[in-house]
Amino acid sequence: MEIQVNPAAPDRRKPKPADESNLGFGDLFTDHMFLMNYEKGRGWYDPRIVPYGNLEFDPAAMGLHYGQEIFEGLKAYRGRDGRLYLFRATDNFKRMNRSAARICMPDLDIPLAMEALQRLILLDRDWVPGSPGTSLYIRPTMIATDPFLGVRPSHRYIFYIIIGPVGAYYKEGLNPVKIYVEDKYIRAAVGGIGEAKTAGNYAASILAAEEAHAKGYTQVLWLDAVERKYVEEVGTMNIFFVINDEVITAPLNGSILPGITRDSVIRIPGDWGVKVSERPLAIDEVTAAAEDGSLKEAFGAGTAAVISPVGQLTYKGRDYSVAGGRMGDLSQRLYDEIVGIQYVEKEDPYGWRIPVEE
Repeated sequence: MEIQVNPAAPDRRKPKPADESNLGFGDLFTDHMFLMNYEKGRGWYDPRIVPYGNLEFDPAAMGLHYGQEIFEGLKAYRGRDGRLYLFRATDNFKRMNRSAARICMPDLDIPLAMEALQRLILLDRDWVPGSPGTSLYIRPTMIATDPFLGVRPSHRYIFYIIIGPVGAYYKEGLNPVKIYVEDKYIRAAVGGIGEAKTAGNYAASILAAEEAHAKGYTQVLWLDAVERKYVEEVGTMNIFFVINDEVITAPLNGSILPGITRDSVIRIPGDWGVKVSERPLAIDEVTAAAEDGSLKEAFGAGTAAVISPVGQLTYKGRDYSVAGGRMGDLSQRLYDEIVGIQYVEKEDPYGWRIPVEE
């Protein structure tokens, strides 16, 4: 399919941020967006890049009533060589197709999605920031638009991509964050939709996150839904613990998101000779390790923050310090390695860096 491009008129374009050092996260969007429609029996059609603007849905659009909505989050970077790059973007679209299958939504044509994304970025290339720690955030989204009130898969969908310049996700930056271990609420159970990047998973996490924020914590660490015993993930990140010489993260058993950064964090230390395990890890094992000094580090891994060190865990009213409240050596090394690949400061032995080209 040929992608139609309808650029915004010069006098309708928005002013770009004057000070990249003060960029927030998720509150600025560029002048254009990509849209494409789907209809059962016809497939995807009308791929187009148009001026950024409101979407129009029927009030009975099924995505608004029954939760058929999925999305992704990835970034583009202005490399130190001045060129623009994506990081593992095809993996994000592969994950989006896995989410689509779980929510009974249509597959994307990944080469078409990649072409659309690159053309959108090139059209709005002047929005891509170049200051350290900044990037262009990318949000592909699919939502059911069939005007029908009844529980079944929709026959119509819209897929769109919006992009915008961002700075650090957490106000703490690389300073360690405080995590509250949630043992009252649950986010997802095995057999549910925890492994899909869908709106309902995030809606399920908001109340616990708000209660944790009110207590002074940055994020919630979720436990498994059955025994409330095993660590799973943090609200916006997968989480890793370094106990003695072992790096441990929860296995992909269907209740947590298979993070792209998670996969990078598993692969890189393994190549350094560090033992990395995907295994069930009880919160009691974590707290015991914190007490006896064998818990060396803990950190979250995700697209938004890349690596976010954890300086404190609170569980059942008790605070546990991690790495003396500082960023650990492995956390720092991983951050430097991944960011170095993204910004073309280091070699990319994995083929993760994708140039954005005409």
